[in-house]
Amino acid sequence: MIIETINLTKRYGDLIALNNLHLSIEEGECFGYIGPNGAGKTTTIRILATLLQPTWGEARVCGHVIGYESRKIRPLIGYVPDFFGAYEDMVVQEYLEFFASAYGITGEARTRIVGDVLELTDLSYKRDSLVDSLSRGMKQRLSIARVLLHDPKLLLLDEPASGLDPRARVEIRELLKELHRMGKTIVISSHILHELAELCSTVGIIEQGEMLFHGPVSEVTRRARSGTRLHLVVNKDAELAASLLARLEKVKLATNENGRINIELAEDVHDYSFLARALLDNHFQIREIKEEEVNLETAFMRLTKGIVQ
Repeated sequence: MIIETINLTKRYGDLIALNNLHLSIEEGECFGYIGPNGAGKTTTIRILATLLQPTWGEARVCGHVIGYESRKIRPLIGYVPDFFGAYEDMVVQEYLEFFASAYGITGEARTRIVGDVLELTDLSYKRDSLVDSLSRGMKQRLSIARVLLHDPKLLLLDEPASGLDPRARVEIRELLKELHRMGKTIVISSHILHELAELCSTVGIIEQGEMLFHGPVSEVTRRARSGTRLHLVVNKDAELAASLLARLEKVKLATNENGRINIELAEDVHDYSFLARALLDNHFQIREIKEEEVNLETAFMRLTKGIVQ
């Protein structure tokens, strides 16, 4: 187990940022951490990065207890915060060499490692550019390059795609996929849920400091599916068609939304051919019928209440 927390709690006066959090992440996982602003994601990541002390409870990284063995933990992790520090007077090469020296990497090894991480993050052509002249996307890649210098086992990334344009987000996502293939364990918080679903093997949904769900992406979408939901379009008078369908025994809900009829079937009803019969018997023609797909985004909306602290 590379990460394990037991009753992890963080309080700021009367505010409970984390409330008895239980979390376990296996080595080699790519774990997506999801929750509204103020849910406790950043607090969790900062505790795992040894930057915050919990109020009570326990957190372990690679078997070492945070607070007692933080010096043993820090060489094993790479932490990328959601903002980039100010290094206006450094060029990219100097920036990485500075941090490499801080990690105790010297001589030819430092030159080789800096070159390797520049190539891995596709920043070799920017080695002589001022850090402050880089775009936000390039700064995020440089942040990841920085934390790879000492070859950590665990990467902790807090909103790495925040504020990036679509191309930069794709580049960051592909870089993280490559790092995952290289065997890195990754913990990533993000609001871009469809990208997390593509990148992560497991997710955790947190709200008001409490973990609502922790497990595979497929399981969270299954849990969020309370029943079959459909979107249907007919040839005329959608309001009347919705009213007709709402009266059927197996239909829990049917509403008209700008000509599209949204239907929720009763629990355990998966065969919806009876809808077509009912509409045809009443002289309606079906132009379109589509079953709603439950993805990570819709699962998040259904499992959370949107409450922030």
